[in-house]
Amino acid sequence: MPKRRKVGNLLALAVLSALAQRPMHPYEIATALRAWGKDQDMEFKWGSFYTVIGNLDKHHLIEAVESVREGRRPERTVYRITDAGRAELVDWARELVSTPMTEHPRFRAGLSVLAALHPDEATGLLRQRLDLLEAAIRQDREALHAHLREIPRLFLVESEYDLAMRDAEAAWLRALLAELTSGSYPGLDTWRAFHETGEMPAELTELAQKSSTPKANPDTPTIHTPEAGPDSSERPDSSSRRADTTG
Repeated sequence: MPKRRKVGNLLALAVLSALAQRPMHPYEIATALRAWGKDQDMEFKWGSFYTVIGNLDKHHLIEAVESVREGRRPERTVYRITDAGRAELVDWARELVSTPMTEHPRFRAGLSVLAALHPDEATGLLRQRLDLLEAAIRQDREALHAHLREIPRLFLVESEYDLAMRDAEAAWLRALLAELTSGSYPGLDTWRAFHETGEMPAELTELAQKSSTPKANPDTPTIHTPEAGPDSSERPDSSSRRADTTG
């Protein structure tokens, strides 16, 4: 389970990583994060940027060191990371790197309702996705190789990860499409018949009924509801309810 953090917005992690380099005022921080592509590495909303800065300051993860004015521009507060902020940055990084967490990509959501499409249409759409994915992989690989000529690999490791995940998805799509086009995909005829006849096959109807029927959980205690009686003596009092819950 992820830790409950004082400032849990991933934008806070990005801000801490920026201030770990040197003290900056908020505009510098935002400019640096955009230049480094941090808004592509993690999902956050720029609209909450100044709220995050304020919360980090409130919880003493960063602190103001001076206010500066450049020409006619408004005065800007320069912040630096505190010792507590560095500890938070390191601890957060350890958690994100070491602990797998369930994520919900949009593609997975689409696959979960793939049966809503005719198999021929699904095949065409998956092939379209593969074509787009392969084009993106070529571009990403070229960009990564170009960046590696100027930037240490350590600071591009997340791009390597993205490329590896896309390669893996492309390989999976090719295997799935091979089964769909060859007709070897299990249940393909049933899937096709459902769309072409409009009738749910008997085996799918039976499966749907089974999956929608609640199963008894042996770990869940049975709750017995007493019948209503003419007087309160037939209702369990609060002490008996406490006894039931602690047993």
